[in-house]
Amino acid sequence: MSGGGRPGAPGDGAQDAGGEAAGPPPVRVLLADDQPLVRTALRMVMADTPDIEVVGEAGTGEEAVRLTASLAPDVVVMDIRMPGMDGIEATSRIAAQGGEAHVVVLTTFDDDDYVYGALRAGAAGFLVKDMALDDILAAVRVVASGDALLAPSVTRRLIKEFAARPASAPAAPAPLSAITEREREVLVLVGSGLSNAEIAERLVISVATAKTYLTRLLAKLGARDRVQLVIIAYEAGLVSPGR
Repeated sequence: MSGGGRPGAPGDGAQDAGGEAAGPPPVRVLLADDQPLVRTALRMVMADTPDIEVVGEAGTGEEAVRLTASLAPDVVVMDIRMPGMDGIEATSRIAAQGGEAHVVVLTTFDDDDYVYGALRAGAAGFLVKDMALDDILAAVRVVASGDALLAPSVTRRLIKEFAARPASAPAAPAPLSAITEREREVLVLVGSGLSNAEIAERLVISVATAKTYLTRLLAKLGARDRVQLVIIAYEAGLVSPGR
């Protein structure tokens, strides 16, 4: 495992000694799980994946927070149930660090309450432990790009149930009056689970333009990532179950 400095964000170009483009650097991943067998399985699969690099492993929430600060990974694959500090608290602390790491929590179908807590804590999405390993790799790439939610088979159910549950304290209404009608259209589509490419196709715009709208929405609504935009869309009533 490499513990060196962060070479660059996903998508940054690089040049080899001959001056030719070497492609983007690999997605740097930190694995946080108290079960060594889980970490070993993921590490072995990722070791055979050229565009993903495991830069560290943590067996506790405290260690995950510390290693995120020191290693600056692109993605933290975070278990929820760990001794001491659990994955939800660790996710909250990592989000509070203000870095660029995207946290993806590991859960099971029966752990909905944990997922709601993780999303509120700032997780970018979640994986289900019985997903195929290839799907987990694909999900890591998606989260690193900030493009979409994970585990599509359960994401919409969880988000709908999450949106229907009141927080412990009433959340302040999102300043939707600050967004344009076009941005509102994009927010509805984000809340419906569409990717940037699907939004571009639906609105007959380029993918780059769709990304620009997403960036504006994040800034105007004070959202950290795409997950929070989905939550805002549901809480604002722009998207309803079954839509």
